[in-house]
Amino acid sequence: MRIAAGLIFAGAVSLCATGAAWSQATTGAKSAAVPPAAAPAPAPAPTSAKAACANPDALGVARVVEIDTTGGPGFGFEHFKQLDFLRDKEVVLTFDDGPWPVNTPSVLKALAQECTKAIFFPIGKHASYYPEILKQVAAAGHTIGSHTWSHANLNNKKMTEAQAKEEVEKGFSAVKWALGAAPAPFFRFPALQHPPVMVTYLGERNIGIFSCDLDSFDFKARTAQTIIDSVMKKVDKLGKGIILMHDFQKHTAEALPDLLRRLKAGGYKVVQMRAKAPVLTIAAFDESVIKDMKLPTVSNRPLNSVVQTISE
Repeated sequence: MRIAAGLIFAGAVSLCATGAAWSQATTGAKSAAVPPAAAPAPAPAPTSAKAACANPDALGVARVVEIDTTGGPGFGFEHFKQLDFLRDKEVVLTFDDGPWPVNTPSVLKALAQECTKAIFFPIGKHASYYPEILKQVAAAGHTIGSHTWSHANLNNKKMTEAQAKEEVEKGFSAVKWALGAAPAPFFRFPALQHPPVMVTYLGERNIGIFSCDLDSFDFKARTAQTIIDSVMKKVDKLGKGIILMHDFQKHTAEALPDLLRRLKAGGYKVVQMRAKAPVLTIAAFDESVIKDMKLPTVSNRPLNSVVQTISE
């Protein structure tokens, strides 16, 4: 197994660590629905790194950390133990499987009401269906990575290495097309399945890998309250962590306003993770996305949410 190294910059503190231990999870994967493709909306206007907050009791953002993804560092103690940059009572909010109508906008509304930020890991196909929704995510100042092209399980024995790489690369290319700009080099494997060969590949591509510290399992929940209770029980036990949720899920969108208030009441603070530089997509896969989906070409522009000044 190759060594994956990454630098984390948090305020004035600089940490340098290496990662070499990788393991696999065994949760099931989901398939993406297939609505018709949509044309991209205009790119969002630049947003301020520190927008005014109308809610004096908002959860807010306690710190912003900038990630150098050189070597493909791994985050989330579910699988990666080397990088522990969170302080006690700090959490990172993450959302998978979007963008999706109604649910993603509802998640964005709840986050905006609490003046806080998250990382979104969209599915490439979903990004191509609803680029205007993904642009809303970017316009709100959230960090955007990728979650493959079609949410295929890259640990499937029937999947070739070439097919797995295509899933990764087309996912990033589709998000880039939807945004009109390259996203962060942040990637989360579907079902948290981490085949070693793909971990090595992402390291070579300088793409950070995200597992989690606690999984909400919101896709199994039948009510919003179940999600709230589950997340709070787990985070209270751990004291901090990267929280995995899904903006694709209706109950997650319903649970989020109360969950954020519970986190605030519990003394938790949100840390936003941003990338030092956007991902470098591969031209052949950019072209493949456009060809396969019969999409128009858009120009590549720097993502507004990539910043060099770190706030605390």
